[in-house]
Amino acid sequence: MTTPHALTTLAELEAHYAEAGEASLAKEVDYLHPHYRAFVEAAPLCLLSTVRAEYAEVSPRGDAPGFVQVLDERTLLLPDRRGNNRLDSLRNIIADPRVGLLFLIPGVNETIRVAGTAHVSVDPALIARCIVDGKAPATVLVISIQSVFFQCARALVRSSLWAPESQVARSSLPSNGTILAAVSRDPFDGVAYDESQPARMKQTLY
Repeated sequence: MTTPHALTTLAELEAHYAEAGEASLAKEVDYLHPHYRAFVEAAPLCLLSTVRAEYAEVSPRGDAPGFVQVLDERTLLLPDRRGNNRLDSLRNIIADPRVGLLFLIPGVNETIRVAGTAHVSVDPALIARCIVDGKAPATVLVISIQSVFFQCARALVRSSLWAPESQVARSSLPSNGTILAAVSRDPFDGVAYDESQPARMKQTLY
């Protein structure tokens, strides 16, 4: 099936845009320069992109700044904290090691993009490095860096992401329990789920 107005070749795509500026190309390196390392170590949140057979996925990963550890200029360590045990990202990495990471720092409009490959490790020495409050992650991702560069501030400036007036009240959107009750195939007690969520979050954070 043909999709009208779709650009389907590199030639068509490149003809539709101006050439990348000199700085846009010069900022990319294949290792973690000390200046880029400063951003990674200041970030309490990164988005992890992985690839599966049908499509790509992205998942948030967050903790205190420095939770993504720098082993050396070409290797990062990302602990897998407690979650929902769907293991989507980890399953994807087992099948296809390609990953991308986007590091965000509150109040900073530039982000850092890292691309490379990863493997899932249960190395006791690596896991021990990531213990928080006496709790160890089940596994760690060992990420081999292939590309690093900073993303300019336009997207976050346009979105006003960090502006206090941009904050959205959680109560203005459907609750997790409401969503589960609506989309689950079996009847789901959404009200009970919402009521138990604060305690569940506290008990399973690490």
